[in-house]
Amino acid sequence: MSERIKCLIVGSGPAGYTAAIYAARANLQPVVYEGIEPGGQLTTTTEIENFPGYPEGISGTVLMEDLKKQAQRFGTDVRFGVITRLDLSRRPFAVEVDGNPETIQADAIIIATGASAKYLGLPSEQRFRGMGVSACATCDGFFYRKKDVAVIGGGDTACEEATYLASICRQVYLVVRKNYLRASKAMQERVFATPNIEVIFEHNTQEVLGDDNGVTGMLLRSTSGDERQLAVDGVFLAIGHHPNTELVQGQINLDEQGYIVTHHGQTNIPGVFAAGDVQDPHYRQAITAAGSGCIAALECERFLAANPL
Repeated sequence: MSERIKCLIVGSGPAGYTAAIYAARANLQPVVYEGIEPGGQLTTTTEIENFPGYPEGISGTVLMEDLKKQAQRFGTDVRFGVITRLDLSRRPFAVEVDGNPETIQADAIIIATGASAKYLGLPSEQRFRGMGVSACATCDGFFYRKKDVAVIGGGDTACEEATYLASICRQVYLVVRKNYLRASKAMQERVFATPNIEVIFEHNTQEVLGDDNGVTGMLLRSTSGDERQLAVDGVFLAIGHHPNTELVQGQINLDEQGYIVTHHGQTNIPGVFAAGDVQDPHYRQAITAAGSGCIAALECERFLAANPL
């Protein structure tokens, strides 16, 4: 017999847990499935200093544990497992967990599966994640004040991160594999007008260099085959994000980048909501994800009150 859930939350980052806190306090008896990365991307961040309420900073893992405990305090059922299929064609929605054909039924669903930063795929890059390799300058740039860093990428995001880092770092190298920037003209002009940004065209990153204390540099190779080492304290990836929307492709409206389209947290399917980075191509911050989780839960509460099954 299928289990019936009033409010199912798919994902356990700041959006999912905040949605759970609000849903639980509204007596929606939310169930959270944590997914393959409990706590989301923040658990790979060593120190967070821009989340309100933590004047001394806090590790991503501890912050997620705090949010989880707060959600559970109000009665949220947090489960370890992966949602492997959603059927959103009718309410209650059919949900498959870990490939088990015994489906769950959900009156409403909040999707908070996040977005994954794209990496180069280098073993050394993975080794130094959280030790000098980052995919978020806004999150981690503070730790590199008056130091030398590199940004990899040539689009608007890369240029935005490079100019942001240039305001706090001594030197910023923008490593671009092509012989031009893909960013808008306005962003290009900002980069070229910033004296402590050096653009290195037609180079690919071969390896991130470092030791037990973290990143010390990177090995670059030009399109002509020449190699050079760059001494930097931090490497920032800005080659894009991949929204984790595989579960809902073909069922929910997505934008041209693959992010879920929402209006006040509501998707185009009544009863299905989305929160966090999976519907946010612009900001991708823990605090904005948490805020959108609040919005999705409040709208979910109103929807269920108006549309009982």
